[in-house]
Amino acid sequence: MRSPDNNVFAQLVIGVSKYRLTGGFFTLPAKAVLSSHRSADSLALGQLQTDLKRRLSITAAITYNAFGPAAVRICRDLAVKNPEGYRIQIRPDGITLAASTGAGAFYAVQTLRELIALCGRKLPTCIIEDAPAFKRRGVYHDCSRGKVPTLQTLKQLVERLAHWKINELQLYIENVFTFTRHPDIGKGFSPFTPDEILALQQHCQQYHIRLVGSLASFGHMEKILSLPPYQHLGEMPGFRGLPGGTTLCPSDPGSIKLIGELYDEFIPLFEADDFNVCCDETWELGNGRSQKRCQKHGTGKVYLDFLLKIHALCEKHGKRMNAWADILLKHPDCLDQLPRDIVLLNWEYEQNGPNIKRTSEIAKARLDFMVCPGTSSWLTHGTRLPNAMQNVKAFARQGLRHGTEGLLNTDWGDQGHRNALGVSLHGFAHAAAHAWNTNAVNNEAFTENFCRQTFGPSAKSMAKALTTLGSTYQTCGETRPNKSLLFEAMTEPLIHRTTPDFSAIDAMTETGLNKVIRQLSSKNLWPRTPTGLDEFERIALDELKLAARMDCLAAERALIAKAIRNGKSVTKTQLIRLASQMDRIATQFQSLWLKRNKRSRLADNKRLLAKTSRRMIQYTKKM
Repeated sequence: MRSPDNNVFAQLVIGVSKYRLTGGFFTLPAKAVLSSHRSADSLALGQLQTDLKRRLSITAAITYNAFGPAAVRICRDLAVKNPEGYRIQIRPDGITLAASTGAGAFYAVQTLRELIALCGRKLPTCIIEDAPAFKRRGVYHDCSRGKVPTLQTLKQLVERLAHWKINELQLYIENVFTFTRHPDIGKGFSPFTPDEILALQQHCQQYHIRLVGSLASFGHMEKILSLPPYQHLGEMPGFRGLPGGTTLCPSDPGSIKLIGELYDEFIPLFEADDFNVCCDETWELGNGRSQKRCQKHGTGKVYLDFLLKIHALCEKHGKRMNAWADILLKHPDCLDQLPRDIVLLNWEYEQNGPNIKRTSEIAKARLDFMVCPGTSSWLTHGTRLPNAMQNVKAFARQGLRHGTEGLLNTDWGDQGHRNALGVSLHGFAHAAAHAWNTNAVNNEAFTENFCRQTFGPSAKSMAKALTTLGSTYQTCGETRPNKSLLFEAMTEPLIHRTTPDFSAIDAMTETGLNKVIRQLSSKNLWPRTPTGLDEFERIALDELKLAARMDCLAAERALIAKAIRNGKSVTKTQLIRLASQMDRIATQFQSLWLKRNKRSRLADNKRLLAKTSRRMIQYTKKM
């Protein structure tokens, strides 16, 4: 163990606001007493008890009293004003954790658990005073683009998020819910049941997390609009080849009727005061059935009118409406016409994206808002790590400057959700650190600190592997917003299309692709799996390794395709080998998918990977 000094606090994943070393040490006894006078602290004390046994072979007993000997004591102190704040005092004779609420006490224990993981039995005497920078610290997890996590997976995720002091979880739902009045919605997608939502909510509450409901209500309705009973509600049926398009027609009375009926079943399940109606990316609006109305009144006004109808539905259910801000920022004159109780969710996923600085416009309109960066894990196999970290950092600073209500870190799954949950964990933790105390985050050291806490020994080599994988979108020689070209190259045809669109394969460089292969195929890239790693993290490590294999295969395919397109010779053996690798990856992909998720749209990904493999074999027959 390193000497416990100032360096300890620099290694915390979630940094503290204020601390003062007092020049001594406290050594945890071989048999320790953990005490609180509130049974509400039992979960946190149980976590600490487990850590002491697992990490230090310390047998700890839990007692409930206000006095008596204790190595660690939790007490309530109304002098701690922030309801999520706490004070930790480590003295030579013991540790006191003080908070005014159960949430504050829980967060104090999370910090102590980190200190014990870093220092072992010998802890530096100190006084820590800590409280969050942002009231709402959330994660927004996509469950509608192909993957629907099992209840067990979501519960395990909640436990990790709570340790990082996240206090809000939203699940992005387009159609993956069993609506009784509309039973066709969700069929074939392994939808959530009401019992699963209620069970998850109960688990969240135990970990001081609000489960906030979220349902697509205007744009991104393509899965529902593809069903025959609902196609007539689309703004522009046939848009992008989709039967009903992607956006509800706001001038059709049936649109708000449908949303009202969905809300009647869905919203009452959630106890949180907030509800996210989404309403982002209404691409077709003004180009289809509502075109004349938009030309007469303005597209912004037509959008606003439908949003206000949705707001009325939220009021009916006693919810404060949250909505994505992208369309309103395209029509900023509408901001002043919004009800004052609306919360705007300002999203932007590029590190220097324009909407980050437009946060000030929402603040000037005196509307509540959240800043919404992303994990940059979607449309990649292994994240765009530097972009994600800079995106979060920039948004957190804007939020702090303009008085945000919170930070909601988004994690999407576009095009079948080929990206794995384990790949997003670093992004969740990094944004959580900025949401708690952005001024305390050491971005340069964060990845190693995260790996030390999450994967244990070999933190330096694990951090190097994570950084290498998270940089392949740059290493390959060409970058594009919101994606890694290697993700597209994985399944792009080897030869040009008849009418070629943008080609990810053509854009990348041979030098960059060879470097990706060299880095990711190194036998020393990943450290050995540590003993004693929990199942959740073991799966995450397997997911990261598979992501590296997928990027490596994508790079190899791209080089072969470049050779073919440039008239160079390739051998049947090369193509057969790549097809065989694709088949093995497909098998591993299915295995890992099913460890965390329902089947949902696994078949779509299997078909795509099988088709890509088959086309490589078919090409050999033409040679």
